[in-house]
Amino acid sequence: MPIKTSALLIAGTGSGVGKTTVAMGLMAALGKNYKVQPFKVGPDFIDPSHHTRICGRPSRNLDSFIMGEQGVLETFARASQGADFCIIEGVMGLYDGIDDTEIASTAHVAKILNVPVILVINAHGASRSIAAIVKGFSEFDRVNIAGIILNNAGSDRHVKLIKDSLQSAGINIPVIGALPKNPELSIPSRHLGLHMAGENNLNIEKLSDFIEKHIDMGSVKTIANDFDAPDIAINERRERFDVKIGIAYDSAFCFYYEDSFDELKVSGAELIFFSPMTDRLPHVDGIYLGGGYPEHFAQELSASGTRDEIKRAAEDGMPIYGECGALLYLNESLKTDRTYKMAGILPASSRMTDKLQALGYTEAETAIDSPIAKKGKITRGHEFHYSITECDRDATLVYKLRRGKGIVDGKDGLMEHNTMASYMHTHPASNSFDEFLCQCRKYKSR
Repeated sequence: MPIKTSALLIAGTGSGVGKTTVAMGLMAALGKNYKVQPFKVGPDFIDPSHHTRICGRPSRNLDSFIMGEQGVLETFARASQGADFCIIEGVMGLYDGIDDTEIASTAHVAKILNVPVILVINAHGASRSIAAIVKGFSEFDRVNIAGIILNNAGSDRHVKLIKDSLQSAGINIPVIGALPKNPELSIPSRHLGLHMAGENNLNIEKLSDFIEKHIDMGSVKTIANDFDAPDIAINERRERFDVKIGIAYDSAFCFYYEDSFDELKVSGAELIFFSPMTDRLPHVDGIYLGGGYPEHFAQELSASGTRDEIKRAAEDGMPIYGECGALLYLNESLKTDRTYKMAGILPASSRMTDKLQALGYTEAETAIDSPIAKKGKITRGHEFHYSITECDRDATLVYKLRRGKGIVDGKDGLMEHNTMASYMHTHPASNSFDEFLCQCRKYKSR
């Protein structure tokens, strides 16, 4: 598939240096006159929600561990169609990947796509040392660092000292922007990261004006225009399934990859979105519940009669697949400020804690056939939660983890009837929805 777009990647020397502000600001500034397609490196659901709000186009994740190199290429190729500029927000520090490898790093994605990089550096409390940082980052690996943006910059003299130091060190990478501190543009956060896009009043126009005032947008466009887009081979889907899939989508269940929706649609499924808090269960052949914040809406979820409808559907054999927050909902109960009754499908109870219980990539082997995969399938994903789930002694656990923590004893994926939910979030590039859709088709034709 030929790609006709300009692109750049916003990377940082580490977490917390301001790359999210820069990336979103550039999306907002360019979006005034151009069609901008946003991307996020890594398994993130929150930053993409802000990207989507700013650009008016669904943000896509690019993760070389979960999706593989081909998955990264295909997602970029499909999503970039019709865009004038593609802005990719990195994750952590430029070279931070799994263990001591480049896999899943921002640099790995930059190399896969051969996209130019703008490096964001926290300039607070440093001047000549920044030259050493840039020299190290630019020479460490074959990544095209084409520009530098200084965040938390001080006076004009401070910025000049940094530029002079770069020149004296023989570093020819230009400083294309210097941002002063601006606490007005910060986004509130909580235990799973920043607030979702609909939960704060970030002033996009103010953010755009701030970026345009302090960053040379002409240089940004020049760097993006240097992107030499690869010609990417796309593996097209052949089998189609004529089924209706109910998608739980509201403030409690909001962690989904846009690629998952695309995969289901391309596979012939009709997606029917509903809220387990306020809607009746629609007439569907299967249900998919993503992660999110059921702990913040436990009272509403418990009070809704929809949980009983979902339980009856599960007992009837309807295929139901859930991830992370959905696990808490499909269990017997969830303890937050008090214990709330949940759907009662899976033989387990969950409780929230103040301590992070799991964070990182996962790799699982399917030990038995399940609604989402046949026995022996290897699936990659990630987990991030503050809850503990305690299962009944005779509970059936589908996944044997090669990497990750899971529910208990290195196992994940609790199953009952034709319902399965895990702490692991997956992506269709690692595990397609084919088996789930097959199960839904069988249920429909009974």
